[in-house]
Amino acid sequence: MKKTFKLSHPKLKLPRLVEAIKYEIKKYIRRERRKKLPAGVDFWDFDCRFGVDEATSEVIHLSTINRHISEAEAKQLDSFYLEILVKPGYRTKKPKGMLDIEDED
Repeated sequence: MKKTFKLSHPKLKLPRLVEAIKYEIKKYIRRERRKKLPAGVDFWDFDCRFGVDEATSEVIHLSTINRHISEAEAKQLDSFYLEILVKPGYRTKKPKGMLDIEDED
């Protein structure tokens, strides 16, 4: 998903529009996570970018998308750019030294 969202609408008020945008993004992520995993892949991972436009967008974590949208609303931006690309994710094991530290607590 590569999309520029407008934060103005002739009939909808801004808070309702922002909630609709957040819902559309959650729906897209749920739809992508339901797709069948290829062999050897543990989960679907996402590369995300957020910014005022595509040229100035920065890499963000998936879990911070709602916070960035709320900040765009607070800054009263006219629009923002959001890019969410799906990629295969692979689980990694923790280093052996990290397991010992956690067990001591």
